[in-house]
Amino acid sequence: MSDLLERVTAFRTAFARRQAAEVVERPEFPGVFAVRDEEFALSHEHNHLVVTGQGTDPAGLPELAARWLGPRPQYAITVLDDALGERAAPVLVEAGYEWATVVTLVRDTAGCELPEPAALPIELAELRAAVLRQQSEWFEGAELSRQLTDRRAARLRGAEQVRFLAARTPEGGIAAWADLYLDRAAGLAQVEDLVTDARHRGAGHGDAVLATGLALAAAAGIPQLFLLADAADWPRTWYGRRGFTEIGRSHSFHSR
Repeated sequence: MSDLLERVTAFRTAFARRQAAEVVERPEFPGVFAVRDEEFALSHEHNHLVVTGQGTDPAGLPELAARWLGPRPQYAITVLDDALGERAAPVLVEAGYEWATVVTLVRDTAGCELPEPAALPIELAELRAAVLRQQSEWFEGAELSRQLTDRRAARLRGAEQVRFLAARTPEGGIAAWADLYLDRAAGLAQVEDLVTDARHRGAGHGDAVLATGLALAAAAGIPQLFLLADAADWPRTWYGRRGFTEIGRSHSFHSR
């Protein structure tokens, strides 16, 4: 594992711990912990098993997830080590889990400047309606959409600085948004949940949000910005055209 990928993995691990309402771990299971948050019980991000160590036996992960996360309609397991994730996949698929590979994409921030027009920081209260509308289009169930919207409040605990950015239409409506996490100590920034409203796609709003995130990271003295993308989905290519390169992979598993 490269030094940069190690730092990204450490950042992701720390973020999961910081934003969690509760962390469950035991000394007899090194390299594994669970995060839980009953306020957002339907959010896999806030209720899942995180595996960081290569020495973990994949066969025991479903039982550990059930024990540490408690009764749930679905279980989620994130394996941050690529090699272990590949080894765990057959075992977890056999146990009834769906498997997705996630790529870590990085680019340097040097020379990045604010676009014109730039995205601007926005408060959660103002962003909420746009996010809730989008979640309601993607998922069934009012309570699921609400939790996937309001869980952003927990993310405020996750990094040294957490900002929410939004690009607007000429009329002032919210057209695209994303989270921006800044951590000077780690020398890393992350853009997460970059979304363009379906009604405003093709107008460059997503580019404005991404470029703003890069510029703000550069202004903060942070040399690299990373993001995560599904290895099998189109955003991976979209980010590649904007200077991002793959440095590693992790794996996500969800019980059916």
